[in-house]
Amino acid sequence: MIDVNDVNGRILYEDDDHKFIWLGVDDVDSSDEIQTMQYLIIDHNRGVLLDPGGVHIFAHVVSAVSRYISLDNIDVIFYSHQDPDVSSGIAMWLGITKAQIHISSLWVRFLPHFGIVDSKRIVPIPDDGSTIKISENAELQCIPAHFMHSPGNFNLYDPKSKILFSGDIGAAVFDEGKEYVFVEDFAQHVPLIEGFHKRYMASNSIVKKWCERVRAINPKIIAPQHGALYAGESITEFLNWLSNLKCGVDLM
Repeated sequence: MIDVNDVNGRILYEDDDHKFIWLGVDDVDSSDEIQTMQYLIIDHNRGVLLDPGGVHIFAHVVSAVSRYISLDNIDVIFYSHQDPDVSSGIAMWLGITKAQIHISSLWVRFLPHFGIVDSKRIVPIPDDGSTIKISENAELQCIPAHFMHSPGNFNLYDPKSKILFSGDIGAAVFDEGKEYVFVEDFAQHVPLIEGFHKRYMASNSIVKKWCERVRAINPKIIAPQHGALYAGESITEFLNWLSNLKCGVDLM
C-alpha cells in the first residue's frame, strides 16, 4: 500500500535549479477505473507537466501541481499518446495555463474531439522525435516509442535527472490497496505487468528495439504512467524481460 507520506507525491530528483516530481496517487477508488500517475518537471521555476490525465482527475492534479509551482509557470504539457486517461482533460489545461501542448503529429487532428477549438498552442512531435528546450541549459528529449501500444507514441527523457517517463510502457495493474511506489521484487511484479504488455505491445521486434534504445540512454529511473517505478536492478530486469517477451501479433 502507498505510504501516507507519498499521497502528495515525492521528489525523485532535485538540484539547485531542477526537479523531477512524482505527483502521488490519484483518488480513483473504483476497480472500473484505471489508476494513473502524473509527473512534473521544474527547471528554474518553470514547469513541464507529463500526461496530466482525464477530466475526472483534473482537480486532483491541479491541487498536486499547485503544491510545487504556480499554474502560471507551466510552460509545457507533454502527452505520450492519445488515450483518454492521458489527454481527455486537455481543454481544461489549456484553459488554466498558457502552456504549449506537445503530442505526436498523428493525433493533432483528433484533439478537437476533446473540446479544443484553438490549436495554435499545439506543437506536433514528428515521428522521429524532437527536443523541448525548457531553459538555457536544459532540454527534454521526445523518444519515439511507436506501437507500444499507440502507433503515435513518445517517451520523455530528462537528461539532467536521467529519468525516462515511459508512458504506458512498464505499466502495472495493482489490486486495490496493494500499490507501491518502486519495484523492489521484479519476479513478484511480473504478474502485474505481463497481461497488459502481451496484449497491448505490438510485437517482440518492436519492444526489442525500444529496449536497445533505452539501454543506450541508461536511465536511473523508468517512470511509467501506471503502476510502479523502476530503478537500479529492476530496470535491467525489466528490460531483459521485455526484450524477450512475445506479444501482440506474435501471439494472435
